[in-house]
This record gives sequence, C-alpha cells and structure tokens, in this order.
Amino acid sequence: MRVFVQIPCLNEEETLPLVINSIPKEIPGVDELHILVIDDGSTDRTVEVARSLGVEHFVIHARNMGLARSFSDGVDYALSHGADIVVNTDGDNQYPQDRIPDLLAPIIAGEADIAIADRQTATIKHFSPFKKAMQRFGSGVVNKAAGTKLPDAASGFRAYSRNALFRLNVVTQFSYCMETIIQAGNKRLRIASVPVETNAKTRESRLFKNIWQHMFKSGTAIVRSFLMFKPHVVLMTIGIIMAIIGLIPMVRWFVFFLLGDGAGNMQSLLLGVMFMLGSFLSFVLLVIADLQRTNRVLLEDTLERVKRIEFGGPHVAGTQYTVLDLGPDTEGVDEVQRARFQGE
Repeated sequence: MRVFVQIPCLNEEETLPLVINSIPKEIPGVDELHILVIDDGSTDRTVEVARSLGVEHFVIHARNMGLARSFSDGVDYALSHGADIVVNTDGDNQYPQDRIPDLLAPIIAGEADIAIADRQTATIKHFSPFKKAMQRFGSGVVNKAAGTKLPDAASGFRAYSRNALFRLNVVTQFSYCMETIIQAGNKRLRIASVPVETNAKTRESRLFKNIWQHMFKSGTAIVRSFLMFKPHVVLMTIGIIMAIIGLIPMVRWFVFFLLGDGAGNMQSLLLGVMFMLGSFLSFVLLVIADLQRTNRVLLEDTLERVKRIEFGGPHVAGTQYTVLDLGPDTEGVDEVQRARFQGE
C-alpha cells in the first residue's frame, strides 16, 4: 500500500515544518508513505524548507494557479508514481496530521472510497457565528446536490483511493472540495466522515478575501456541478412553473372569449403565450442538456480508461519534480503539454 500525502503551499515556509514533522512516519497497513509538496508559485523559501526536511517529491508552479489546479496536478503526480491512496492536507497546519491514519482506515478496510475529515465547525473558536451558520448551510446544499450526509463538505483534509481519483474530474478553478463531493455522490462512490479537531489558526485564508467572496465562488461551483449531473431538476422545474403561470392568463382569455369579449382581453393571451414559449424553450433545453449529459458520461468513461492506462505503470523510483513552466512568454501553450517530470 503506497500513500502520498500532498501539501498545497503558497508561501508556507513558517508553518510547513509543523505540518511535515507531525505527519506519522509509520501507519498500520501502509508500506510506503511519501510526502508531496505542491508549490503554487511561492515567493518565499517554501521549497527550500521542504527539501531541508527530507521531502523528495515536488510539483512546482511557476506562478499561482489556485487550489483546484494544485490539487489536480498533485493527484496526477501521485498517481503516476503508483499511489494507492492520496491524502490532501494544507500547508498552514490547520489540520491535525496525526489523524491521517484515521482518514486512511476506512479506505484501507475497503469500507469507503473517500474519507473526509469533519472539523466539527460548531466547536471552532475563531469561526464567527455567521461563518458557522454558512458552513452548515453550505454543507446542506452540497449534501442535497450529492445525495450525501456529510457534516463538513468544505473540509480539505481528505483521503482518496486510487479508484476514486480515476473517476473524479476537477473542472472548477476555485476549490475542488464541493465539486468532488457532488461528483462522488452522483457517481455512487462511498464517502466516510472522520471527526477531527483542528489546530490553532496560524493565518488568514489565502483562498478568498472575505466570507462573501468565498460564498459566491463556492455557490458558483456548487451550481455548476449540480447542473452538470442533474440539469433536468432545474430545467423541468422552470418549465413546469412557467407552463402553469402561462395557463392562468390563457384560461382567463378563453373564458372571456367564450363570453364574446375575447378581443378586449388580448393582453392575457399575449402574456400566457410568452410564458408558454418560455416553458417550451425550457423543455427544449432539457432535451439538449440530457444529450450533453449522455455525452459527458461517455467522455468521462473514456477519460477514466485513459487514466487507468496512463497511471497504471510501475512506480518511478528516485527524487522527482514536476515543473509547470507558466512564464509570460508561454501564454497560449497548453499547460498539460508543458508539464514534465524531471529526475535530479
């Protein structure tokens, strides 16, 4: 059993030693434990500090690409090096690394495909009452969209099995947390929740400027993911509502028409026709969305097969680095094509 613990970092030279030193050296059921540092365009000594602490695996972005891209690139690196399970934590020491064995346990036991730490946000002292309420609300929305019952959907302290990572595809540019849960729930992957207590706060979040920006971006990611898997729920609801609203003035006009006064109530007919046209367009879009959904399922099945072929090879021994050369003179070049594995 080969496990990679990946740590996305953006200027984490001060807290990174706390994270790395607290990761267990040995875990029951795990034969190999590797630490992967993902440097997302840091301008401090994050990489040098990680090297000095014995880290041998790196993904380095020439400029800041965001948490979602960092997660995806780290997963690709880990899978290419034979990872059976990938654990994602943070470089700010928010999560208790000594609980990694508890995250791994349900996956190793074959009881879950994904394990997500429950930070028990109601007990976190530096969370305001408003933030706690929004966390509960956001988790509820995600659970509704995914068909899950997770208490903390926004937690980034997670473990993914190799099979789960083959089936998940991150398309958002903000955060993978909500999106992967909605995908996993709709793809019938098993998700376990593990209660943990977070460490003391070390700094403000660099993922968003304030709670409102976080709510907006998270909400956008949730809506996009929900529409990706269940467009019929939204479009059918809109179509039925508009049809009912459109029928009311049309029935009203028809009654007056039977009474011989239809010409004086043409506005009711026009209003009804407008809503009925809107309803018709909603159902047309529903047909198109369903066809696109079928096409997406086929594409994802193909992508899963490609991943199994691409990442099914043997582990590459030795120190490895992935450098994404994203300088200003390379704009317009496909970023995946610029990714390259380099051995020291």
